[in-house]
Amino acid sequence: MGHDHYAEVDAARKATEVPSDSGAAKLAAQGKLYVRDRIDLLFDAGTFVEDGQLANAMATNLPADGVVTGRGLVEGRPALVVANDPTVKAGSWGARTVEKIVRVTETALRDELPVFWFIDSAGARITDQVELFPGRRGAGRIFHNQIALSGKVPQICCLFGPSAAGGAYIPSFCDVVIMVEGNASMYLGSPRMAEMVVGEKVTLEEMGGARMHATVSGCGDNLAADDAEAIEQAKAFFSYLPGSWRQAPPSYTAGGAAREFTRDLVPAEESLGYDIHHVIDAIVDDSSFLEVKPLFAAELVTGFGLLEGQPVGIVANQPAVKGGVLFTDSADKAARFIWLCDAFNVPLIYLADVPGFMIGSEVERQGIIRHGAKMITAVAEATVPTVSVIIRKAYGAGLYAMCGPGFGPDACLALPTAKIAVMGPEAAVNAVYFNKIAAIADDEERAAYVAGLRLEYEADIDILRLASDLVIDAIVEPEELRGQLVARLAAAAGKDRRFSERRHGVPPV
Repeated sequence: MGHDHYAEVDAARKATEVPSDSGAAKLAAQGKLYVRDRIDLLFDAGTFVEDGQLANAMATNLPADGVVTGRGLVEGRPALVVANDPTVKAGSWGARTVEKIVRVTETALRDELPVFWFIDSAGARITDQVELFPGRRGAGRIFHNQIALSGKVPQICCLFGPSAAGGAYIPSFCDVVIMVEGNASMYLGSPRMAEMVVGEKVTLEEMGGARMHATVSGCGDNLAADDAEAIEQAKAFFSYLPGSWRQAPPSYTAGGAAREFTRDLVPAEESLGYDIHHVIDAIVDDSSFLEVKPLFAAELVTGFGLLEGQPVGIVANQPAVKGGVLFTDSADKAARFIWLCDAFNVPLIYLADVPGFMIGSEVERQGIIRHGAKMITAVAEATVPTVSVIIRKAYGAGLYAMCGPGFGPDACLALPTAKIAVMGPEAAVNAVYFNKIAAIADDEERAAYVAGLRLEYEADIDILRLASDLVIDAIVEPEELRGQLVARLAAAAGKDRRFSERRHGVPPV
């Protein structure tokens, strides 16, 4: 009696469709969803088409070789997925795993389709390293292709578990990394390896946990409570972006702002703090703001919103955190977000209330000059419709970092109480007249002299003077700002997107 081919194929296929009992138990203990349940949450019902389901079917206990790949529709829009199956050898990579992932990236390059990366993997199977690691179609090709895809199509990563060793680089080449708190981790060397090689004793959470990466390293963008929430966030992020660099972002039904931009929303006295989120709420459509990297370098706020139903990217100083001063991390955060918006045709709005970049030996040693230069490079290179708004103050290189007039925004607007200057009045008076001030012995006389100088300086930087000298394009009442932004971005919609003829710049990093 010959082989029953139907039965064999059926058994091989069935093995890839449900987790083993022990695998299911482990998922339940960790509060994780099975790989196919994750994919069901991502794609519209009945649209997922799988490739390579029978990869490594001749081996035992390696269903689909530990990764599920294919395409489907995400809220009606085509996208690809690479989803590790942590119930198969901890989601580790074998030769077929790598080939499947390489093929997804090739499809993405050829058809210009976005990629969702559902990562939950212990890294390469060292026993298979010759087959998967060094060759032309080895694991290196995945990263090469991800870099070729960067700025061509959105790459969105949900990190449900570990992303170890070489595999840790997959998230780093994505546009956003959403990490499930308690389960997600990213590290080049495990705590065990760190102890063996460099003698460091450290927990997994300290080494590469979700909260550490979202607050300290900046390698993670947003945190999620569980798998379902991570996928929800991934879809929300995608909803602001086009499917590829050739398309415009999707548009939605217009809504009104969540609050009025009243004249008392921003205190005129610059020593008073306030939360820039209130200003954002008075500009974008109600509940449309999706913040990116909220826990990292919180002195700068970045995120997507809708303005009359049209996606926009917002870069805003946050006076409530460290006075809104720019640091190395906030400069990096801004640069990446600006590059993302520019790549995918999302107009930019800068909300400036910035005393400048941080000074002192600590930040100088961290290279604040090159980090600041990176942010200013991104600002200069962006060619999408752009409006900068001086909300309260823009001092020093802070004006440049927030797309001041010299950087060719389509409009530079200011509120009536705004100020633009090389430095604040206090610092400026002290810098210029230090010796004269010090020479006055009488306290009252000195205070009066300083007050007089300060008035002179403030007249110099008065916003009406700057408008009359054509430094800024318009002074806008707070209640008119949202309407002005809509009109200005609409006017700039057809602008020329060329910047500079070359292969690419050499950005300071």
